[in-house]
Amino acid sequence: MMSAKPRVGEPVEPFSVPSVGGGTIEIGQPGDRWQMLFVYRGRHCPRCKRYLNRLNAALSDWTAIMDVAVVSGDPLEKARADKEEFGWQFSLGYGLTEAQMRSLGLYVSDPLSDAETTQRFSEPGAFALRPDGSLMLVDISNGPAARPDLEELLDGMTFNIENDRPVRGTA
Repeated sequence: MMSAKPRVGEPVEPFSVPSVGGGTIEIGQPGDRWQMLFVYRGRHCPRCKRYLNRLNAALSDWTAIMDVAVVSGDPLEKARADKEEFGWQFSLGYGLTEAQMRSLGLYVSDPLSDAETTQRFSEPGAFALRPDGSLMLVDISNGPAARPDLEELLDGMTFNIENDRPVRGTA
């Protein structure tokens, strides 16, 4: 079952996920800052680790202009193990439900074997949200190899924010 394409320019359905270390990460709630949400496949994905390690290395550049959250459908134990192993400093959420994955328009995969993981998981996605909770930019992939270049994405988002650029792709 394919999820509907996310509707840029419109508010996302607000939701929250539990955060490693306690509390929750609120997605799509109106606030004072832009929000960048990265969804990763989970602990089983080595390509995700390389990508998120690059994000972590540039995190101060990102958080200078917007809040950053990273989430997966993994349970707490797996998310905590990733955060501890790699020393990630960004907000890390876990327990993203299949319904939440689909509400974002993410591709959802079944594991290829129990050695990969034991539950359905989302493929990668990146979502930029304006302070009002509306979706400015979407990048979704049906596999781990296709992801936005972090340096280009940050440069583009900085330009969009500083110049109050309109949402594209609505025609």
